[in-house]
Amino acid sequence: MSASEDIDESAAPLIEHLAELRTRLIRSVLAFLVGMIICFTVATPIFNFLTDPLCTVLSDRGQDCDLIFISPQEGFFVAIKVSLLGGFILSFPVIAHQMWRFVAPGLYKNEKGAFLPFLIASPVMFLLGASFAFYVVTPLAYDFFLGFQQFGDGGEAVVGDPATSPGLSVVFQGSAQEYLNLTIKFIVAFGMCFQLPVLLTLMGKAGLVSAEGLGNVRKYAVVAILVLAALVTPPDVITQVILFVVVYGLYEVSIFLVKRVEGKREARLRAEGYYDDEDDLT
Repeated sequence: MSASEDIDESAAPLIEHLAELRTRLIRSVLAFLVGMIICFTVATPIFNFLTDPLCTVLSDRGQDCDLIFISPQEGFFVAIKVSLLGGFILSFPVIAHQMWRFVAPGLYKNEKGAFLPFLIASPVMFLLGASFAFYVVTPLAYDFFLGFQQFGDGGEAVVGDPATSPGLSVVFQGSAQEYLNLTIKFIVAFGMCFQLPVLLTLMGKAGLVSAEGLGNVRKYAVVAILVLAALVTPPDVITQVILFVVVYGLYEVSIFLVKRVEGKREARLRAEGYYDDEDDLT
């Protein structure tokens, strides 16, 4: 057999894999576009739902929940951003399924059993993080920001004609696009932070990290989490503390999960006779 024939035979599987990857990507993109179109048709109700934290805070302060467009095209771009976020959420099950169908044939049976739970846990943890951000962190953040408003002489909301009210009033008139950008930032940031146990446990399953190693770098992890809290949250100490406590708690949970994975691996190796008990005595 000539060298050119060897090259042709080795190239054939690669071409097949690339063709399959193209098919999976096309299906994923089509699913995303369909989800985006569906969300675009109901972009207004979705946006109204996303404004609930702000409206609740404003209502508690005796203010109306009013957002403005500062440019003619802003309303269109708000609808597009809402559609992008909603389209990704709706299409994620299809995208995950296509990813699984592409990866699964190259995995052993035990590898499939190890990988599939993480594929399921990842969106669940993202939704938990996003919900925590939307229902807990976002109201606290906006309550902090709106605390810098100024209402007349007494500090209360101005009722009636502002022109006849004494004192200077500096009242919130937010841009719909700016509000949406900040809210999505919170949702995505916390959703990604909640992936920490999934990521570290998967790395522990693959033998890339160990519970002992994660424990040894705990002090560096604390510094990294503090920096992360300062970057993804507003300059509000309460919000930063909440993020730090949550992410550090997830880090400790990750250590526990990795330790369990190591325990199961050790028990399996002992049962198969690959683990030498004499190593523990030396």
